[in-house]
Amino acid sequence: MADQRRQTLTVAERFLPDQPGRRRADGATLVSLFLLALLIIPARLVLSFVPMTLPPALVVALLLGVFWVSGQMVDNVGMGKGRNLVRTAVALYLASQLATYGVATRRWLPTDELTVADSSIIRITSMIAVAVFVCDAVRTKERLDRVLKLLLACAAVIAFVGLVQFGLGVDLASYVSLPGLRVQDNGYSAMEARSIFRRPTGTTNHPIEFGLVCAMAVPLGVHYVFKARDDGTPHVRWFACLALVGLGALLSLSRTALLCMAVGAVIMIIALPRPRKIATAVVGGGCFLGATLVVPGLFGTLRGMFSNIEDDPSVKARTADYEAAWEQIDLNPLLGRGFGTYLPTKYTILDNQFLLTMIENGYLGLFALIGMFLAAAFAAIRVRMISRDEQLRSLASALVAAVISGGIASVTFDLLGFGVATGLVFTMLGASGALLRVAAEQRRRAPAEPATQDA
Repeated sequence: MADQRRQTLTVAERFLPDQPGRRRADGATLVSLFLLALLIIPARLVLSFVPMTLPPALVVALLLGVFWVSGQMVDNVGMGKGRNLVRTAVALYLASQLATYGVATRRWLPTDELTVADSSIIRITSMIAVAVFVCDAVRTKERLDRVLKLLLACAAVIAFVGLVQFGLGVDLASYVSLPGLRVQDNGYSAMEARSIFRRPTGTTNHPIEFGLVCAMAVPLGVHYVFKARDDGTPHVRWFACLALVGLGALLSLSRTALLCMAVGAVIMIIALPRPRKIATAVVGGGCFLGATLVVPGLFGTLRGMFSNIEDDPSVKARTADYEAAWEQIDLNPLLGRGFGTYLPTKYTILDNQFLLTMIENGYLGLFALIGMFLAAAFAAIRVRMISRDEQLRSLASALVAAVISGGIASVTFDLLGFGVATGLVFTMLGASGALLRVAAEQRRRAPAEPATQDA
């Protein structure tokens, strides 16, 4: 009878973490391990006992893929089943990557390009595994909150490390040393400067990546500050996290970070209720003015980044290679030359992921990549349409802002060439799918209540 009782338990009864007794590890626990490996362990540290560049987060991501496949084969571990918009879009992206890899390796490739193509397909597959695992294994609002709160806290830690680099010139990440890991030189120093300021990297590989990580966490910070106030729980810690990631994005001195943070702020202000629109705009504007007053010369540097953009050497360098890029696209327009094979050391650096995707994955790969961002954004918007839970609707707005930020960043730098930013983006994509599952489950349990018409 006991065995029969265990078999007849519903997925929710077995999976919900709020049941009495000891809480068991679940999908959210495993995603949390991935986020700690991705965001807290410095990106320059890779496994020392393998010949390829293999960060610890990549190993965890591959394990998540194994767990997802295993979970789909059984019905008693709480893995999400059935159709999901985000999971479908991610599956199409995986199909495009596999098709490109098959075509690229079928023809002759130089040894250096073939080696990178092999490692790149492993890397992108592991990130896809993260997205589908988050989408299907994080099944409740409480557990999704736990994952995203950890993400925000880790981003705040990265921002703190970056602020120390910016203000004191001390790279705390360089002091981290773990058994079994070695330092992989990325060719960039956290102490390199723009104008009169050092450009921080935090625990990431590059200031642009650092800025994007902080900018994508800002909408989550806004959401959890207001959520804590609504719940009557301490909100100072979340406000501190919000202040750290916001300041980190600002001091990254990255156009990508500033643009993404501005777009995210606009989306959040549009989606928030009227009193919160005003509070968000006032606090955000006040923090910006305060930062420019405390850091002499910061406002002039930020203004110069955009006012003289047509004469900026970095912008000219980004656009100078577009003609050669289109020549490469014309060689293999449908499926591209192979993901990762357009080596920056051999050809040129393209700070545009969409353009790079057209070269490496063709137009099909580009449509699949854009489709992932659109599907995740629509999934979050759909949550706002069908849910009556104001906190779910607010979280959906934050995820829309974060996902759109990732899409914008793909225009301004080669997103998929940076492991931390890529891992964070795919986590956000999966979180959008998970949130849609949660909202759909809530709606299924209360079919008699009329759905809100306010999108």
